[in-house]
Amino acid sequence: MSDSISDDGDCTDGSVRTDFSDDRTAVTEAEVEALVKGICFKTGPPRTLGVEVEWLVHELRQPQLPVTPERLEAAYAALRTVPLGSALTVEPGGQLELSSPPAASLMECIGTVSADLDAVRRVLARQGLGLVGAGHDPWHTPRRFLREPRYDAMEACLDRTGTAGRHMMCASASVQVCLDAGHEEPGPLGHTRRWWLAHQLGPVLVAAFANSPLVGRRPTGWVSTRQLLWMEIDAGRAGAPPLDGDPRAAWARHVLDAPVMCVRRDGGPWEVPDGLTFRQWTRSGAPTAADLAYHLTTLFPPVRPRGHLELRMIDAQPGDDGWIVPLAVTAALFDDPQAAETAYRAVKPLAERAESRPAPHNPLWLDAARTGLGDPELREAAVTCFTAASQALPRLGATPEVVDAVDGYLERYVLRGRSPADDLLDRVRGTAGRAQERELSA
Repeated sequence: MSDSISDDGDCTDGSVRTDFSDDRTAVTEAEVEALVKGICFKTGPPRTLGVEVEWLVHELRQPQLPVTPERLEAAYAALRTVPLGSALTVEPGGQLELSSPPAASLMECIGTVSADLDAVRRVLARQGLGLVGAGHDPWHTPRRFLREPRYDAMEACLDRTGTAGRHMMCASASVQVCLDAGHEEPGPLGHTRRWWLAHQLGPVLVAAFANSPLVGRRPTGWVSTRQLLWMEIDAGRAGAPPLDGDPRAAWARHVLDAPVMCVRRDGGPWEVPDGLTFRQWTRSGAPTAADLAYHLTTLFPPVRPRGHLELRMIDAQPGDDGWIVPLAVTAALFDDPQAAETAYRAVKPLAERAESRPAPHNPLWLDAARTGLGDPELREAAVTCFTAASQALPRLGATPEVVDAVDGYLERYVLRGRSPADDLLDRVRGTAGRAQERELSA
């Protein structure tokens, strides 16, 4: 829990808290494997839930105009005075992220974040600014707001494979749902099943909540351009490990074989090695446990194990409360045993389309990002999953308003094979100029 704003966005922050993050003792390859296995999957009955909501910050009256760094600085200074239940951080491009504390129920999570967002919006409105929910900024090219060694290093590293990294850092936003890892034992709520389900349900969530079809005010040909960006970043940085084994062992191997983004220095620019894996670093150098903790924060798979599971594939949603539907649907499909079993059966046939290639660098995730629920099989799975979630939500204590919101989304989008991306594309094709821009900010 935090009552202040910090400049430690999700991209490279120290938010993966471990019991060794301050340990300056050198670690061996075997110790790294043991440490990762011990900290990244904390098993037990699913009891808590969290959400991280990212927002683009724009001018209230003319959102197509870029916000100057000076105006952003003034707004963030004002936000530092606001007591919040959630942690409020700044992303490299000036996006805001609100991260809830672990909540004992869905409604507790929604209540905390809703109250915090109301407070944030009031402060921003006094500055003439507002929050926009979109997976990618539809108007502006990426521009970095935060100038710090870690972001300089990240930019240099990701630039080696193209411009996708800059777009991800500075122009994207998401709804990230955080779930307990699950039981140690097998079953619908077991950690192995939940790990598998998160990766196979992921394309359904990408498709159903796609909301980033525009870059530079033009259609990209993808309903989730944000997800396309992640696929254009190399698999060692933004990919998942194979799903054909024990999750702990697979993730530990992935961490060891992933490229090192940077070597931190107390003074001067950070070194950005080319092609050095953490495994190689343990054999040729002396990385510390703190270096390992930092390395974990530089990996961006669609499902990131942080003790709990962080689902990172959902585009930011339009409207003040649009984030509630993906949170509620995802929570229901994972934490209600009956809904979890239904979701498992619904997405199992889709697994063949992944061709045994790790997410998101496989055909199934590509189809979800490109065509969304225009894909008949993804649409069928989404209808089944949303229906199961709606039925499960009362069992999780959801209010009628939350159930109605999910049912409304099912009716407006899922049953019609649409997502918010289709609304944006319809507006672009049917409107122009200021009218289009007003619609995009709604």
